[in-house]
Amino acid sequence: MSHDHRLALSGLHCGGCVKRTRAALEALDPEAHIDIDVEHLVIRTDQSIEAVIETVEGAGFQAAPVQSEPHHYTLALEGLHCGGCIKRTRAALEALDPQAQIELDTEHLSITTHNTQDEVISAVEEAGYRATPADSAPKPQPEAEPKLEASKRSDTQDAVEQADADTSTPPDKASGDAIELQLSGITCAGCVRTIQNALDHVDGVNEAQVNFATRSARVRGSATSGDLIQAVERAGYGAEVIESIEQGEARRGELEQQSYRRKLRDTWLALVPGVALMLSMFFHHPQLEGSERWLWVAIGVGVLGVMLTAGRGFYDAALKAVRHRMANMDLLVAIGATTAWLYSMFVALFPAAVPEAARALYLEAPLMIIGLISLGQAIETRSRGRTSKALSQLVSLRASTARVMRDNQEVDVAIDDVVRGDVVRLRPGERVPVDGEVVEGRSHIDESMLTGEPQAVARESGDRVSAGTLNTKGTLTLRATQVGSDTSLSRIIEQVRQAQGSRPPISRLADRVASIFVPAVMIAAIITALIWFNLGPEPRITHMLITATSVLIIACPCALGLATPISTMIGVGQAASAGILIRHGESLQRIGELTALVVDKTGTLTEGKPRVTDSVWQDEDHDRALALLAALERGSEHPLASAVLAYCGEQRLDGENVSNFEALSGRGVTATGPNGEQLALGNEALMSDHHVALDEVSDTVSAWENQAHSVLYFAIEGRLVALLAVQDPLRTDAREAIERLHARHLRVVMLTGDAEPTAKAIAAQAGIDEVHAGLMPEDKQAHIERLRREGYVVGMAGDGINDAPALAGADVGFAMGAGSDVAIESAGVALMRDSLHGISDAIDLSRATIGNIKQNLWGAFAYNTLGIPIAAGALYPLTGTLLSPMVAALAMAASSVTVVTNANRLRHFTPERVTRPDSDSSTAEVTS
Repeated sequence: MSHDHRLALSGLHCGGCVKRTRAALEALDPEAHIDIDVEHLVIRTDQSIEAVIETVEGAGFQAAPVQSEPHHYTLALEGLHCGGCIKRTRAALEALDPQAQIELDTEHLSITTHNTQDEVISAVEEAGYRATPADSAPKPQPEAEPKLEASKRSDTQDAVEQADADTSTPPDKASGDAIELQLSGITCAGCVRTIQNALDHVDGVNEAQVNFATRSARVRGSATSGDLIQAVERAGYGAEVIESIEQGEARRGELEQQSYRRKLRDTWLALVPGVALMLSMFFHHPQLEGSERWLWVAIGVGVLGVMLTAGRGFYDAALKAVRHRMANMDLLVAIGATTAWLYSMFVALFPAAVPEAARALYLEAPLMIIGLISLGQAIETRSRGRTSKALSQLVSLRASTARVMRDNQEVDVAIDDVVRGDVVRLRPGERVPVDGEVVEGRSHIDESMLTGEPQAVARESGDRVSAGTLNTKGTLTLRATQVGSDTSLSRIIEQVRQAQGSRPPISRLADRVASIFVPAVMIAAIITALIWFNLGPEPRITHMLITATSVLIIACPCALGLATPISTMIGVGQAASAGILIRHGESLQRIGELTALVVDKTGTLTEGKPRVTDSVWQDEDHDRALALLAALERGSEHPLASAVLAYCGEQRLDGENVSNFEALSGRGVTATGPNGEQLALGNEALMSDHHVALDEVSDTVSAWENQAHSVLYFAIEGRLVALLAVQDPLRTDAREAIERLHARHLRVVMLTGDAEPTAKAIAAQAGIDEVHAGLMPEDKQAHIERLRREGYVVGMAGDGINDAPALAGADVGFAMGAGSDVAIESAGVALMRDSLHGISDAIDLSRATIGNIKQNLWGAFAYNTLGIPIAAGALYPLTGTLLSPMVAALAMAASSVTVVTNANRLRHFTPERVTRPDSDSSTAEVTS
């Protein structure tokens, strides 16, 4: 009878340790089902737990049973604000317990695990966030089937489990999944607040974001799409689910086109009779007596018909706002236009009841107000449609079909029908439909649409290609590795959409003002009317009408509502076009505020392709020592290990086996040879631990390090056997990139675990300001904290797993394009190309975008701050005239158009490649 045994492991440090332990367990029970990583083991076997523990110990490691009954905890989370935060938290929890069942969003965590609640809370806090219990007592859950750790699953298992999930749980009911809605009927920032409140009060909603610029909403939680749509419709607006990115972009474009045509029609319907009435006033002053009076009454009725036709959108939205006890821009327009019409009709019907000086008709005013505002909204809609051009271009890179091999024949299939493992044929001029690995052929791939690099790159068998790139020359055969929403292009599009919908911190003031803006304007209009009625000169009623109407009309919450999201959309889109993926609005703002940049050496400043350039051997049996060296490095995952293995592979030696392999972070690796000899390969610190004498080679080591070579020492039984010089060349554009950063007034700091002479040599070549050498991985985060205490706003650029804590701890983390998944998920910005120029480009784009937002906000605040008092008659004592409501309507329309037009200037922004002529960073401060 089979049993599930769960054990905690210790002593395992790498994939080689895991393989040896798995092999020993499979020898114990070939039929066993094994789930293992470096810290945990779950095994289903008919052997006893004692036999399993003995087998693990026989492989050279330790194992201890863990509690067999899982517990369920519900925790409230704080500090998570995006998908990257969620992934970092999930990774920390899966590292704690790979078998845990986790449901997670930005505010809540539901977990079934073998660990205690305090351990779960500690794991969340180590990831950089806070967790507090939501349920006071944990409750035991039925024992679950063992689950493979996400990072260890095979592609087939992923596909099967995803298929099971798709059939068992509706997508819109899975906690944490995002539902996107396309909204209609939104006209101003007040509408956004109304919809936001409606969505926030739906049961099961954890987070809702409503974007004024795209007229869309993204909702996370367990609420169904039907509940969300009903909530929006009850609030007086329309909503429909966006099933796919393509469908969403197409639907948004369709709605914008419909809105543009409708607003253009309303403009002509209102402005033509409005202009005719206004011109008639110049030639004939209305006589409100006899038959002419009734003519003006009839004209007034006709004006009402035009108002209810051309201005129907304003009145419908105003009525919805009243029904829901809200106030929006449409209500201001409707009140202003209706007030002018009612006053004019009262004067026409009852002229004797109005003082003679106040007997004026303003029948053209409501038509001009409606017509001019409709014209402004039409222009705004057309301009706003151009802001999402970058995202539309990314979406257009997706292929709709792929040519795959089925039953030894090439068949064109829909892109959704391609699965992992399919063999795809790619001809010249075609876009790559999926992420894949080249298995046959040679060509050049244009990756400019993803990385921003203009030059096509050569690709041949063994190289990887990404969906959306363009095959320019030869024919390639690929094996699909990522399809559908898992491709690089799909992830880029999703990240761009999320970032475009996020809001930088600078928008908070505008959001607070917009939430009370319309009620405040209505109060200001009432106060204006009372002041003119009680204190103003004759004709008081006319002055009261003009000023109150002008105050209502000139106020523009739209300019405030559009100031931030429209610029954010364009800035994030432009960054994506340059190969810079910004994850959220906070990073967008912080990038431009950076004053210091911390960089890793390997893979960031250097090419990340080390090779052994020189060696010195002191052992007579050179071949056997070389074979032991190769066997030792096979278990290592360090970047230098590939260089050593490549060097050993050139010698064509027989294989050796080692045991008790151990990777020592920041030092090197050790193992036991086939005859029990102790092997060690690493830096000077590791040799010191093993009491290896190095005096005889100090001159050679110094010479190599001064040439920017990393030195590896290889010792057998405490005796130095070999020295290896490993060189990772500096990137060709590294110095120019550093000079660009200096031109932007950033202090550049390099943190490396390499020796001080090597670090100093690299610093001299690159122009680094400050270097800290000989660091352990955990030391990098401490240096970042030091810089922050000194007042710097710190960015961190890295590409390795050991960079993840520092990337997460910096104000902004930059993950280089070839970096590990962990590094990319820990960063706020991902660079699609392996160049520090991307950071300078990101800084320029950030500063331009935030500067554009500040211009928009300043303009919106200044417009309303100056416009409302002028409309209220503040200049009357100086000029003796009042602002016409028609001029107020024109100013209001122009304010929104100005904001959108100013934001669109970002579409033509290009980062500068100009460096300071006096930048001299050849001498670096080096600290070990």
